[in-house]
Amino acid sequence: MKAKEIFFYSLGTLIVVGFFTSFAIMLFLKTSPETTNLWGGALIGAFGTVVGWFYGSSKGSSDKNEMLNNKS
Repeated sequence: MKAKEIFFYSLGTLIVVGFFTSFAIMLFLKTSPETTNLWGGALIGAFGTVVGWFYGSSKGSSDKNEMLNNKS
């Protein structure tokens, strides 16, 4: 596995774990609605980006580019 792939997988894992951890903290600590909305929106956006990268069109495009580079 390349260093770049290790970095992407590590960062993706960190964001997903952070998403669920932060979400649980916000539920159980009863933070203010403003704080919950701000952090919740940021976390949902980051989580959606990670899912889109690993399972969406970005992943397919990346796989295609890698396949074309390997052919040459």
